[in-house]
Amino acid sequence: MPIPSALVTLLVGMALVLSGLWVGYNVNVLPLDASANAPVYDALFRVLFSIGTILFVGIVGLVLFSLVRFRRRAGDITDGQAIEGNLLLEIVWTAIPAIVVLFVGLYSYDIYERMGGMSSLNDHAAMHRMAPTETETMEASVGAGSAVSAPAARVWGGIGVAADDVNVLPVEVTAMQFAFIFHYPDGDITSGELHVPNGRPVELRMKANDVIHAFWVPQFRIKQDVIPGQPTVLTFTPTKSGSYPIVCAELCGPYHGGMRSTVVVHEPDAYDAWFEKNSPLAATVASASLTPTA
Repeated sequence: MPIPSALVTLLVGMALVLSGLWVGYNVNVLPLDASANAPVYDALFRVLFSIGTILFVGIVGLVLFSLVRFRRRAGDITDGQAIEGNLLLEIVWTAIPAIVVLFVGLYSYDIYERMGGMSSLNDHAAMHRMAPTETETMEASVGAGSAVSAPAARVWGGIGVAADDVNVLPVEVTAMQFAFIFHYPDGDITSGELHVPNGRPVELRMKANDVIHAFWVPQFRIKQDVIPGQPTVLTFTPTKSGSYPIVCAELCGPYHGGMRSTVVVHEPDAYDAWFEKNSPLAATVASASLTPTA
């Protein structure tokens, strides 16, 4: 007794789905996850990887099966069977991709919103909030000696873990052809590398001096455009000590490929030691304490 084709199709489909899910959740092709942002992005990637595996294996398997099963036999010179269409099959292969695309779109939007990607679009106050380093003070043309705080350009971004507590580490990032420059306003430190403490939220206040750049740390799963005249905020919380590459992910000129830097994640004590060693303010206080009094 032959096995019904519908049952075979069902079993093959179940095996295909289960194998795709296994590959998506057990085959890791991502770099090390080293920030609090990473698990959220990785969850989306695993879903997309599973769906991609199911579609790839299913389509390639069906093509190979068709090449073997419906090949022209030796000595067969007749025309192929005239098939006008199959309405049920057309509905199925249209409905399944539509459902998959809708699911991926909704899930991706949910991830993007959870990471803060839509905050500046939904919150008009957030769209116009000013970065402290971008606020200019100018003298008013009217009123004797009165000073007016001129609003800075709108700040977009803020993608990442919310960093609105007092423990946040502010770092000013300047992107230029072809380097990233990091300035720590709390210690008046300027560095070609980004140094941050493990487990502490970091807020990058980014600006570009010339063309569009992009700040990308693959291990943190964060990437944000840095646009001339448009301050950008990016927040993250590192979770693993180590050194990770910073890459410009936007074509910015002939030496774009060499626009790289490093983010060094220290343990808190090691970061405090680095901060004190490189801070001019700390060095001034230390030298003053060593100066003998008259």
